[in-house]
Amino acid sequence: MRKLIFFKRVSVFLFLFLGLNVSFAQDNPAPTSDFWKKVRFGGAIGMNFGSNYTEVTLAPSAIYDFNRYFSLGVGLRGSYAQEKNYYESWIYGGSLIALSNPIDFLQLSVELEQLRYNVTNEYPITYEDDFWNTGLYLGAGYFSGNVTVGIRYNVLYNSDEIYAEPWLPFVRVYF
Repeated sequence: MRKLIFFKRVSVFLFLFLGLNVSFAQDNPAPTSDFWKKVRFGGAIGMNFGSNYTEVTLAPSAIYDFNRYFSLGVGLRGSYAQEKNYYESWIYGGSLIALSNPIDFLQLSVELEQLRYNVTNEYPITYEDDFWNTGLYLGAGYFSGNVTVGIRYNVLYNSDEIYAEPWLPFVRVYF
């Protein structure tokens, strides 16, 4: 049942997201705004399938470039993972991110992430757990063109988290 709800939500999100890109011809074009010229889109799509394991992630994001040194943005995330006869989990939520490029090749970031985690374990005993997970990440990376490769640290990390470690490597791509 959860799979069906998840795929319905993803389908509606994709329909709305892709539907926003459709334009209609008009006799008198509206004046263009500089706002959309400064918005860049990116995100992540991940899929992992095996004989006993399935994982699907969709995480779109957008940032607004105030100038060449500072950007601010938002992101969404939805993940589903299942290992047959062991567990099933759903992770969904959003984030706010601030990016700074003090010099040409260095990107610094601050990201606040709020995720809801729902898990059902079936082995060795059956139990369910639902909780919110908040992360505040400070990051640094090498920036070139549209791509940044780096590492970030969760200053709010504790051992009851979704992630096993406070350090997380990342690759960001915005177009």
